[in-house]
Amino acid sequence: MSVRARPPFGGLDASMEVISGKWKVLIRWALRDDPQRFGALKRQVPGVSEKVLARQLRELEQDRVVRREAYDDRTGLRVEYSLTPRGIDLYQALKPLGDWGRRHLAPDAAPDRG
Repeated sequence: MSVRARPPFGGLDASMEVISGKWKVLIRWALRDDPQRFGALKRQVPGVSEKVLARQLRELEQDRVVRREAYDDRTGLRVEYSLTPRGIDLYQALKPLGDWGRRHLAPDAAPDRG
């Protein structure tokens, strides 16, 4: 069920709905600095199929986390994806979670003694 269709039970479940999906966090990470074309995103998220990448990009766009912009230039139609202000805010919210994972779960992290 999407965030748009479910009753508001609180912020955490709504947030989890937007970041759920195996690839969504990695897609947002790939878009953190600059807009990316579909092919570049596919290379930055190894293992994702084109079908799944397209579906998850559509869902992120529906949640207003990712913006899809189409340009018609001399070489033809070009589509780029970027984070919206909402997506940037979500990236900032997830950054401490990534830091925690690097400190505690990364292969080179010291074992937790307590």
